[in-house]
Amino acid sequence: MNLKKIAFTACCFMLSVCALASDLSEKLQSPDYVLLIRHTLAPGVGDPTGYTLEDCKTQRNLSAEGRQQAVVVGQWLRKQGVTTADVHSSAWCRCKDTAELLHFSGFKVAPALASFFDEMHLAKARTQALEQFIAERVKTKGNKALILVTHHVNIHAFMGENIASGDMVLAKVDAQGKMTSYQVIPRPNATQR
Repeated sequence: MNLKKIAFTACCFMLSVCALASDLSEKLQSPDYVLLIRHTLAPGVGDPTGYTLEDCKTQRNLSAEGRQQAVVVGQWLRKQGVTTADVHSSAWCRCKDTAELLHFSGFKVAPALASFFDEMHLAKARTQALEQFIAERVKTKGNKALILVTHHVNIHAFMGENIASGDMVLAKVDAQGKMTSYQVIPRPNATQR
């Protein structure tokens, strides 16, 4: 490959990165989009028997790698131009820790983001609650990004696709909070921040 082709390829890559950054932050400033994040790496499946939401030591929690992943996701979002956010989290410690490590101006726990892994029969009701929550929040968030940190089961029920720990879903929603389209954004790694 000659130098002109290398320079052209690098220029095109930089333009596409800048376009994504501008596009993501602009979309998240509108009331039509929400960003869902699956909590970052917490090895295992489900929670230990007898866990309680009040005691993080009884739950499946973020690993050191998962904690670093959350920091990188937050840094990547700011690099994309997302500087202010209305962040909400499930009550599970792995979600709260992910939300905190994004390093926006705090977060609030939202019951609509609670896992139903142990009660899969609640999937439809929880998805309706999530849609209602989104519909209410997009009306009042102003130009802040609406970021929701939740669980695999919640995101799968909402969008119908499996995503990995720390992956994001940019969801376009209607006035009722129902998803009309989406884009999966893979979790950035440390070299992308």
